[in-house]
Amino acid sequence: MWIIFSLLAALSAAVVVTLSKVGVKNIESSLAFAVQSVLIVGVAWAVVAWQGHLGQVQQIDRRTWLFLIAAGIITCASSLFSFQALKLGMASRTASFDKISLVFSILLAVFFLKEKVTWQLVAGAVLMAGGAVLIAFSGAEEGTGD
Repeated sequence: MWIIFSLLAALSAAVVVTLSKVGVKNIESSLAFAVQSVLIVGVAWAVVAWQGHLGQVQQIDRRTWLFLIAAGIITCASSLFSFQALKLGMASRTASFDKISLVFSILLAVFFLKEKVTWQLVAGAVLMAGGAVLIAFSGAEEGTGD
């Protein structure tokens, strides 16, 4: 079941890149991110309320709050960086280069979460990173793709 949700997340992310590229065309990238963020917050809390989980907010312990707040701050930074990259570059190239985050995720999971390293994991990460770099630095003309 996780594969279906992962594929839906990937498809959604691809649509977001495309729509955001059009959205940042005539405004500052930080403003575009702010507009999307307001909608994200509203939808996220609406889903929590609809699922009946609002009462669980009081059950979140301090350590979990700290991790979630730190992740939220870093998510904001990541999105601001992504929106700026999207404003300056072509959607296909910026989105592919952004996927090098996979390699960073694997490294962090191995070192901090003690996840197992296999040759398939290493080979896949190398291929993904290589593909992302190949696409990002392809011979396509520089510019925003407008």
